[in-house]
Amino acid sequence: MKFRTFISVFLLFLAVNLSSCKSSSDSGMMSPEEVTAQLEKQNKKKAKEAKKLQKEAHKRYWKAQTKEARKSVKRNKRRAKRLARHRKKSGRR
Repeated sequence: MKFRTFISVFLLFLAVNLSSCKSSSDSGMMSPEEVTAQLEKQNKKKAKEAKKLQKEAHKRYWKAQTKEARKSVKRNKRRAKRLARHRKKSGRR
């Protein structure tokens, strides 16, 4: 008899649990606006993380370069800017 009582109590408990789960399942549904907002938030987070990783990679790359190489790139950049400014001024492209 005890075993039968245990089974019936277990089944009753299981039925109560399942019924409460079914009634709360509608809260799992999200509106399209909420879904798009959540996706945008996730994409923003991923973009931020990607940007941070890219920045770290850039920093690591330039730390690996020699001082002369960094100076050379800086001079070339400055020279290119100056030439672009002169071309713009003279009207040639």
